[in-house]
Amino acid sequence: MTSLRAHMLDAMMRWHVKRKLGRVTEVEDVRRALGPPRLKPPRGITVTPGTLGGVSGEWVAADDVPARATLLYLHGGGYIACSPATHRPITMAYARRGLRVFAPDYRLAPENPYPAAVQDAAAAYRGLRDAPERVGRIVTGGDSAGGGLALAMMLMLRDAGEGLPAAAALFSPWTDLAVTGGTIESNTRWDAMFTGAIIRRGPEAYLGGADPYAPLASPLYADLAGLPPLLIHAGAREVLLDDSRRLADRARAAGVAVTLGVWPVLPHVWQLAQGFVPEAARSLDEAAAFLLAAAADAGDARDTRSAA
Repeated sequence: MTSLRAHMLDAMMRWHVKRKLGRVTEVEDVRRALGPPRLKPPRGITVTPGTLGGVSGEWVAADDVPARATLLYLHGGGYIACSPATHRPITMAYARRGLRVFAPDYRLAPENPYPAAVQDAAAAYRGLRDAPERVGRIVTGGDSAGGGLALAMMLMLRDAGEGLPAAAALFSPWTDLAVTGGTIESNTRWDAMFTGAIIRRGPEAYLGGADPYAPLASPLYADLAGLPPLLIHAGAREVLLDDSRRLADRARAAGVAVTLGVWPVLPHVWQLAQGFVPEAARSLDEAAAFLLAAAADAGDARDTRSAA
């Protein structure tokens, strides 16, 4: 049964976020609307600046929870906004569940259009393979644009003949920058954060004239064979729901193991509300368990030409 707090979050998002995003068109306005919360690490969580593969970011670890694997987490924000700091509710929650997290501060568009973000994600992953701070096997994940970016990163690594993370957990991933999903229209009224019109405005700043069907821009259109197991969580009311459902279908058809969870009522990337909504904690519990199990199954091999 969906919690009362999930319904409250849905209402708050409609009033405070969807209305703002519906009025803005400039990148700086979007950045302000999705601006960083005033969130400092609580007692027991350590956040440390770091650089991997020439890409700056931050390490997130729990002081009293032994890490069993390392997570490369890619934040959302439409490729134009947000940062590792805005997504600390998720990265800190993962740290409390036994993952040492590195969140890259990848380059944002339009100042740095596609494929800059993909290149940064791949560079950070390559740096992570030999980082002394790394614990156990590497897994990856991301939300919204960060979910699409995690997929694009793995496709870039696979095509280069490099090892991949042991698994990926994706929250409401944006996988189709051509914006062709049926729920773009059918869920416009119900989505608590976006309308179809808002989503359609998004790709131009990132693509900079590139083909929206390019596999590293829209992983939905890629050959997905050879990717590691995927866990995907999305909300039933999201305009981007079909980005998750079609990804799951195409990945399964390519032989990839996929777990898809579609949650009623919950808005886009509700996991950020993990301190308020019980379904956010449950989603993170499932994702962390999935990632840790995959890392354990992959063993302790560190050959950079096999799974990292």
